[in-house]
Amino acid sequence: MSDKDHAQQCAKAALDIMAERGVAPTPGNYEIFFAYASGENAAVKRIINDRIQAKMPFTQAMLDDLRERFFSAARMEKAVEKTSSELTGAVNAVFERLETHGRDTEAYSRTLSAASGELDLQKSPEAMRTLVDNLVAATHAMETRTKDLEADLQRSSQNVSELKAKLDDVRKETLTDVLTGIPNRKAFDLELDRAIEMARAERTPLCLFMCDIDHFKRFNDTFGHQTGDQVLRLVGGCLAENVKGRDTAARYGGEEFAVILPHTALADAVFVADQIRRAVESKKLVKKTTGDILGSISISLGVAQLGPDDDKASLIARADTCLYGAKHAGRNRVVSEVDAEAAHVDAA
Repeated sequence: MSDKDHAQQCAKAALDIMAERGVAPTPGNYEIFFAYASGENAAVKRIINDRIQAKMPFTQAMLDDLRERFFSAARMEKAVEKTSSELTGAVNAVFERLETHGRDTEAYSRTLSAASGELDLQKSPEAMRTLVDNLVAATHAMETRTKDLEADLQRSSQNVSELKAKLDDVRKETLTDVLTGIPNRKAFDLELDRAIEMARAERTPLCLFMCDIDHFKRFNDTFGHQTGDQVLRLVGGCLAENVKGRDTAARYGGEEFAVILPHTALADAVFVADQIRRAVESKKLVKKTTGDILGSISISLGVAQLGPDDDKASLIARADTCLYGAKHAGRNRVVSEVDAEAAHVDAA
């Protein structure tokens, strides 16, 4: 089978599976299912097969998360590699130009040494004029090459600066969630590691809260994935607007978000979480095409504080437990470890 025939076969299989599973035929979703049908990504194939076997739906949030994890990162890595290669090439060009100038300088030095030797021989005035003319010509040539070098170095410096800025932008993109514009899961993991290390070193409090959009699947099923995307962007925007300074708000995956709060005790973290909850609740979801109000959004939040025996996984797990407590208690609320412990005592 030719490459073209194989690609056509994979394309048809991808579209068939998407139609069968009720997946919206967007370019991003097609990219996922083409990779599945072609078998080019074993991890994606395994995840999709497991979901089919478990008869679980392919929600848009789940597919967005899959694309963020396996495809956006790959594209960004290629962009980083390309820009890094260009930067290396620009730096190497500078070194080559400096080496050439070094050879020119050595040649000029030899010319001056030879002229100095001839001066010692007390030659005739005519010979002296020739010698001076040669020195003037050599000096002029050296001056021209030096000016050319300065211009080349200035251009190279500007080129290197532009490439470094481009590389910084690309690296920033690898840590940014494409849909919401806030830090992604990779950025969250890096920042939480750093925050835990700093909290240990400085002996300062650190809190984490996880939040989840209430009834998100219902929004997707009722109004479509584009409205679901609008909901995710709205919540991401509320998080970004209501965190300050050292705090980091990130999209954790699907409809779940997380906020890292260094130098913050549990009571203060609960206050911030409730402030964000109220900010989201105050928003009205408006259909862009008609201006119709589709309803309100709410989120549930779980707050935990770093303990002496915690690592990243255990801190996230405890915040998640509080989040599930908020869901179980009726949604649209904040539950902290103190609340969870009180509920446990009451139940006992």
